[in-house]
Order: sequence, then C-alpha cells, then structure tokens
Amino acid sequence: MKKFAFWAFQIVVLACFAIAYGVASPNIKNEIADDLSPSKRTPIIDIPREVPLRVEPLYDRPEMVSDEDLAAVLWQVRPKFDRKELRPNLVEHAIRAWSVHAEFRDPDVLSGKQMENFLLDHGTFVLSWGESASPLLQDRPTGVGVNWGEYRSNSVHHDHMLACITEAGARLDSSVLLPSQRKLTLENVIHEALRDFQLDERETEWSAMAFGLWLPPTKTWRAINGREMSFDLLAQRLMRGYLEKGVCSGTHRVYSLMLLWRLDQKFDILSENVQNEVYAHLELVRDLITESQFEDGHWPPNWNEGNAAIENPREREIRSEIIATGHHLEWLSIAPIELHPPREQIDKAAQWIIQTTKEQSPELILQRYTFLSHVGNALALWRGTTPAAFWKQWQQNNPEYTFTPIPGEDAQIDSKSEDTTH
Repeated sequence: MKKFAFWAFQIVVLACFAIAYGVASPNIKNEIADDLSPSKRTPIIDIPREVPLRVEPLYDRPEMVSDEDLAAVLWQVRPKFDRKELRPNLVEHAIRAWSVHAEFRDPDVLSGKQMENFLLDHGTFVLSWGESASPLLQDRPTGVGVNWGEYRSNSVHHDHMLACITEAGARLDSSVLLPSQRKLTLENVIHEALRDFQLDERETEWSAMAFGLWLPPTKTWRAINGREMSFDLLAQRLMRGYLEKGVCSGTHRVYSLMLLWRLDQKFDILSENVQNEVYAHLELVRDLITESQFEDGHWPPNWNEGNAAIENPREREIRSEIIATGHHLEWLSIAPIELHPPREQIDKAAQWIIQTTKEQSPELILQRYTFLSHVGNALALWRGTTPAAFWKQWQQNNPEYTFTPIPGEDAQIDSKSEDTTH
C-alpha cells in the first residue's frame, strides 16, 4: 500500500510538472532546459508582431516611372522559372520583390504562395530537387536552420532566405515542414537566426534586415556565445570597411542601413550617436553617387570612387551597371529627399534602367534575374506601390497584356553566373 501511495504521488508530481511546463513561457522552458542539460541555450526573444514591419516608400512619381514602363519591367521580372531543380536564390529574390500575395494569370508563373511553399515546405522542395539533393531547411535540436553556400539547392547567403521571405510579408506562424517531417513555424527560423548570428560574419546585410523588420521596439538580444547584440552593433558593422566591398558592389549594406535608419525614426532602435553616424554615412554615399553617375544615367560598380569613377572608368560590363543602378534606385526610394542626389540624376537613372530592362531577352532575364528583381521592386516603390499590388490592378485593366522585348546592343550571355555574384 505504501509503495502504491509512493508511486501515485510521483505520478501526480510529474503530471503537475508537465502541466506547468506546458503553459510556461519560452524563456522559462529554456531555463529548465539549462538546468537539465549541460549545453547552454540562449533566451528566446518574444517577437512582438504576427506580420513583419514594412518600410513604406516615400514617393509616387508617375512622371519618372509611367504605368506602361512599370508594367513592361514587371512583365520582364515575373517569376517564370523551370520547376526542375529550381534554385532557391531565384525564388528568394522573386518572393522578396513580388511578396507572398502575388498572383498571376499565367499558370507557368509562380504565385507568392507557391514560392513561400517552396522555401518553407521540404515536401515542395523535394518535388523540384528530389531526395538526394542537399535540403534547403535544416532540422536542428534548437530550431530551424537554413543551408547556404556552395550547393545550388541551398541559399547563397547567410540569412538571405529569412530576409527575403520577411520582406515578402510572410506571417510569423507560417508553417515550416522539415526533412524529418517535423512541423514548426517561421518563428523557429527567426529564433535560430538570432541564436547563431555572429557579428564578425562576412555578410550581415540580410540578418540586419530580417531582425529589423521583426524585433522593434526590442533593441538588444543575446547570441549563442552569450554576447549581447544590438542594432547599434549591426549598424556599425554595416558601415565598417571599404564602401564597395560586399555583395552587389556594397549596395546591400546601404539599403540595410537606410532601412535601419527609417525604423529608428519610429522605434528608436539606435542610440543617438549611432543614428548620427548612419545618417552621415548615407550622406557620404549620396555625395559619391552624385559625382559618379555617367551621362547616360547609369551608376558604375565603383561608384564609391566618386568623380574618379568617371575620369578613370573601368571596362564597362552591363551586368555590373544594372546591379549598381537598380540597387541605388531601390534604397533611394525609401530615403528622405535630403539623402538624394539631384532629382534630374534620379530621373536619368530610372530611364536608363527601364530601357535596359526592356531590352533583355528571356534568356538574359533568367541569367540576370536576381539583380533585375531589384529593378522591378525599386520602380514600383518609386510609384508608391508594390509589384504585386500594381500587377493585380494592371491585369484587371489589361487582361490581354503582353510585352515583347526589343533587343539592344547588349545581347551577350554573361561570363559569370548570377549565383556567384548575388
């Protein structure tokens, strides 16, 4: 009888513990795990929103980008890809520009929902790549990792997938299906990214964007090594080093800094000193692109050299000019006018990039898709809209619309693949 009473008591204690654990906060659960396990875990940050923030464009300039020109550019950058061995890099760029809400009449064009499923559902990924390919999603004891690097079936940059699907507007509770068939959510991807972030990484542009759109007003968090991270540290890291270094001639760093500065205006995530440093840095970028623009309107990859980029130009390569011009127009669309070069220079850049994009053949569009997607997004932002919203209305008003590119002088396939540069 005593033995029965003892075990009954133990069962009651365990049941109470299970109930208490089930209703405990994530941080309490982590503290319990720390006590029971020799491997330390980091505190889980409460994500204060169900949908990510969005930094809105500041302008609507139809005299700079007409409806007809925007439609032609967006037609060129529709996500019309071969579904077999579909590279995540293409889908990440496409969903970032078009959002999870994009819909198309053409069944061969991926909708926003289809792109989201490809990135977050391993089952959908396997339909494209098969079981033998290196998976995009990684099942970790601490959450969901994203494989990136050398394999074509993986993302190209650390936290790039997270940043892109965040800018696309995916919800915090978006379903994630892992190779093990374990079902989690996008929240688990965010927590894992926060946990394993290292400030000395080569590329921090996409981590800064993703964290900036999910965390504010939270300003600090801790990574796996216990070091306190902050948006101050991220901003300073983005400003460190040679301006042109970094992906896409350093323009992603500029965009991420502009995004953090805009978020700071609402959520005060930067200290006053760092906020001033960021603004001064963006003023420097403004002055350099004012001096380095070519007469036809494009910016060169060595825009950071200012007037010297024009006096001693590098050998011209159209792909590099598209990258620099499209990306600069993108960050300028969310920048206050005080950080703009003269309006006529922005207009010339827009006309150059519109014409150049119109001239791209389908083969060149596919090869250059990753950076041309930024062009579509930038021009939509300059019209105060998004590619998905504009295209939905355009399709309703122009159901039979098609665009045929008129090839220009640049009809050569690039010597470099898009995967190695973006």
